[in-house]
Amino acid sequence: MTVDAFAVLAEPTRRAILDQLRRAESSVGQLAGTLGVSQPTVSKHLRVLREAGFVACRTSAQHRIYRIDARPFQAVDGWLAPYRHLWTTHLDALERHLDSQEQ
Repeated sequence: MTVDAFAVLAEPTRRAILDQLRRAESSVGQLAGTLGVSQPTVSKHLRVLREAGFVACRTSAQHRIYRIDARPFQAVDGWLAPYRHLWTTHLDALERHLDSQEQ
């Protein structure tokens, strides 16, 4: 089954989880405390993120510790590259135009 990365990332709680994991590996309990949501809710979103490949986990004693996996982000970045190029081209043209107006 193909996962739509944008559908996974569209959910605000999942983005908040990823923002926290960007800073440090965390357990479900740590994420729930930081985000102010219940542990079952965090677990549900982590399952979606794990199945989509955005996070991985390891076991430490009785806890699962989650971390970001960069590979799906590289695919999203690859998809965005042509759009980034488009904006860069337009912004460069705007900068040239504004520079010519100053002279």
